Amino acid sequence: MSEIERRVEATREDPDYAEVTFDEADIAARRHRVLVGQAWNVIGHLQIDFLREQGLRPEHRFLDVGCGGFRAGRHLVDYLEPGHYYGIDIGHDVMRAGYDHELSDAQRARLPIGNLRVTDRFDADFGVSFDMAIAQSVFTHINLNRIRLCLHRVAKVMRPGSRFFATFNERRPRYPVDEVRKGMYTERNVFWYYRRDMRWAARETPWTLRYIGNWGHPRDQKMVEFTRDSD
Repeated sequence: MSEIERRVEATREDPDYAEVTFDEADIAARRHRVLVGQAWNVIGHLQIDFLREQGLRPEHRFLDVGCGGFRAGRHLVDYLEPGHYYGIDIGHDVMRAGYDHELSDAQRARLPIGNLRVTDRFDADFGVSFDMAIAQSVFTHINLNRIRLCLHRVAKVMRPGSRFFATFNERRPRYPVDEVRKGMYTERNVFWYYRRDMRWAARETPWTLRYIGNWGHPRDQKMVEFTRDSD
């Protein structure tokens, strides 16, 4: 009997960040830093500098979407008034490693554990309204429908006029849909987007989008700003 022809071009599997765990050896090797990407110090400082330039003030309540091991959080905890930094992430162990090993005792005193949450669907309802938020290298790891869910749920906890900054991997308008470059398949690398995709995700949400673009990211992630409309 003849066999049906089978053609498999793409074999890469995307990681399940919710299931990543760290033992003591992993933490000693700082693999929790590697999980959230390289340039730990550079990107941490880049975020706090950018947010301050955008008007973040110590009295603001701030939401870090995808806070990970507190690469930016450790700077934000120092800058904001005690208890004004909040973080959510899908990975328990990376947050735990960051809280226990990247923050000092003084910083943990400024960041109540109740201001942190592990969530797989962007549950950011801490019972407060936020003035500013960021999702740095979050949209680079989720599909468009999850971006739309993130915008929907984050909007619920932001006050009118507040701003939510997010980075994404942008492709130029005429980048081919069917092309393989350096082993990357466009349809398998689902976490790159055209600028118009960000506008699509913001539709039917109470956000007004502004494209910022370059902001100094070492891997050229682009920045967009979502401003919360009045209800």
